Amino acid sequence: MRRRGNGEGSITRRKDGLYMARYTVETTTGPKRKTVYGKTRKEAAEKLTKAMADRDGGLVFDDKNQTVGEYLDRWLNDAVRGSVKPVTFENRERMVRNHLTPALGRIKLKALNPAHIQSLYRGKLDEGLAPSSVHQIHSVLHTALKQAVKWELVPRNASEATDPPKPRHEEIHPLDATQAKALLSTAREDRFEAVYVLAVTAGLRIGEVLGLKWEDLDLQRGVLHVRRVLSSAKTGSAFTTPKNGKGRSIKLTGRAVEALKRHRATQNKERLKLGGMWEDWRLVFCTECGLPSTRRNLTRRS
Repeated sequence: MRRRGNGEGSITRRKDGLYMARYTVETTTGPKRKTVYGKTRKEAAEKLTKAMADRDGGLVFDDKNQTVGEYLDRWLNDAVRGSVKPVTFENRERMVRNHLTPALGRIKLKALNPAHIQSLYRGKLDEGLAPSSVHQIHSVLHTALKQAVKWELVPRNASEATDPPKPRHEEIHPLDATQAKALLSTAREDRFEAVYVLAVTAGLRIGEVLGLKWEDLDLQRGVLHVRRVLSSAKTGSAFTTPKNGKGRSIKLTGRAVEALKRHRATQNKERLKLGGMWEDWRLVFCTECGLPSTRRNLTRRS
């Protein structure tokens, strides 16, 4: 059998059953050994072939001393940014900045183990975080480490061998008929009365309400189409797809139709009053100059 040349790579099987393929790369500080893993010898051989091709093409990333903190920053920038909604990116970045990096950031990525992660969960619970919040931390870390496995930076996702706390699903207590009547009676003649009528009678999420445009409504037939959501991020408001990725149609009650007609009449008066200063976004619920509103505006001013 032909003897392998220097740097051509070798494949061995570890005690845990994984196949390990090692090869050599030249770096500015001298030759270094790198490793890829596979569940079968064939998978390890395929990964080795690709890795050596990347090496010969100059696409080698020196990850030997990479810390968890450094990796999470790279993951956020290379894999998360631009691939999810702005609000989702901000939530993941906040989880990394406030919880994951302070606790695990200095650990070498290759040395991270389930015990490190389980200790993080225990510490957060002891600090008073709700189980649901700690489970969100687990979800972000699990997704990040799943990408690390795909990038062949680690052989396994260490978070899969942990026991994150199960979130407690609090029972929802909807308004009863008397409470709903009291709410709608109080909201009568409020500038955003129609928001509350839709919330009570159509069950729309606040982002769906604020994302409505007049072309989404057929008041003659009494039908509303949910086609977008207005989300608020640090970078500003943005229209995104509904939560399930699809829109839906809702049959409006007579009370909702009447409230929306009154709201349209009020908005037309505001538009005429401002004239050329009105920003026509065609939004059903907007600021007094036509611009997209926000949840904060709604809760503060109404």
